[in-house]
Amino acid sequence: MKFLIFAFFGGVHLLSLCSGKAIYKNGISKRTFEEIKEEIASYGDVAKAIINLAVYGKAQNRSYERLALLVDTVGPRLSGSKNLEKAIQIMYQNLQQDGLENVHLEPVRIPHWERGEESAVMLEPRIHKIAILGLGSSIGTPPEGITAEVLVVTSFDELQRRASEARGKIVVYNQPYINYSRTVQYRTQGAVEAAKVGALASLIRSVASFSIYSPHTGIQEYQDGVPRIPTACITVEDAEMMSRMASRGIRIVIQLKMGAKTYPDTDSFNTVAEITGSKYPEQVVLVSGHLDSWDVGQGAMDDGGGAFISWEALSLIKDLGLRPKRTLRLVLWTAEEQGGVGAFQYYQLHKVNISNYSLVMESDTGTFLPTGLQFTGSEKARAVMEEVMSLLQPLNVTQVLSHGEGTDINFWIKAGVPGTSAYLPSREGSYHKRCGKTIPQGCSNQNGMLLVQKQTHRPMEQVREASNKATHIQPSDLWQSQQ
Repeated sequence: MKFLIFAFFGGVHLLSLCSGKAIYKNGISKRTFEEIKEEIASYGDVAKAIINLAVYGKAQNRSYERLALLVDTVGPRLSGSKNLEKAIQIMYQNLQQDGLENVHLEPVRIPHWERGEESAVMLEPRIHKIAILGLGSSIGTPPEGITAEVLVVTSFDELQRRASEARGKIVVYNQPYINYSRTVQYRTQGAVEAAKVGALASLIRSVASFSIYSPHTGIQEYQDGVPRIPTACITVEDAEMMSRMASRGIRIVIQLKMGAKTYPDTDSFNTVAEITGSKYPEQVVLVSGHLDSWDVGQGAMDDGGGAFISWEALSLIKDLGLRPKRTLRLVLWTAEEQGGVGAFQYYQLHKVNISNYSLVMESDTGTFLPTGLQFTGSEKARAVMEEVMSLLQPLNVTQVLSHGEGTDINFWIKAGVPGTSAYLPSREGSYHKRCGKTIPQGCSNQNGMLLVQKQTHRPMEQVREASNKATHIQPSDLWQSQQ
């Protein structure tokens, strides 16, 4: 809910400050801050109406029902797969049926990689099957696999110090988890650094703060001029075990088999829908999430949840009969997991109109309890944001923190457009990019917009009439065109 109200008030009415000019390069309106505060406060009743509709009214559980139906029906949506394109066509039809405006598809050429069969077995000092998930864009092994001794390191620096030991071996990274942004470099660059010192393959400890013997996947990057070697993630438990063995001087031998293949790029689409602005329709507030996922799990958290709460933002505003002054645009990205391919294409096509973008927003940080927003913009714009977030006091979601970012919106932020992402100090890293990417139990109503477990709240006594009149779409209604 926090994200939805912010999309409407923070983006549409406030960040562009009703001046008739979108903020670009972190500009600011000539209106006084007191005038802006007064306008923000005047939206209090509308904020309550949106809260009531989403949390207590007829739209309760709608995001969950929509999301569950998609992921249960389509399943994982890997870049280049038929499942992804099926999901895009379903969403295109659903957005039209939802009564949104200017629904269309924008073509993108995207990578097509498939993991194939994969396995890893420790042969020495004992037989032990190792759980692995190959990393996106990795090459495969020869059909007979790669059998080699293991070198365990905890950092790139250690790998460089022990470079003479790495040739002809499988490098296992057991890097400590600091945070995602600092630790993910081992997943993205681990194969390249291992190949530079002559390794045959690399296995990386999953980038996670928590593990129940669950390897994670994700994208990795090769470098021109460096040999390409197979690479995969292993569990925290196996990385720690091999590190202990190595510290005792025990020889470790692994047989690795990976059937991964990269195929020619294929056609896909970004999916777009809008509520057209009433006064400044050329100016845009963008909300987004990505439809693609990895091929393990359902992709419900990464990023089905983010995509569907972004859709819900427009649905709630439409259901309440609200018309923003600026165009509210939903973009459901394709091929985010391959490095923001769809978002980069969108930026290239639309950056000519960058001065008309008031705000870009992305939800791709999980479906746990939000406490506020992360925001990138000027100090004056941040002060406005803090006033906006005060409207969400009934939900106790009022924080405004620094460093709003996201793979799909960073192009715009770096060019000077204010950007936001949800702040969820949560277990998201425990679930992202692994086989169990369903929505975990216990997440009910924590996002406010994505009511993950079905709830049966008693409506508040003062639910606004508009909330009661809003249409509640049943799951069976969403897919009529697919029957």
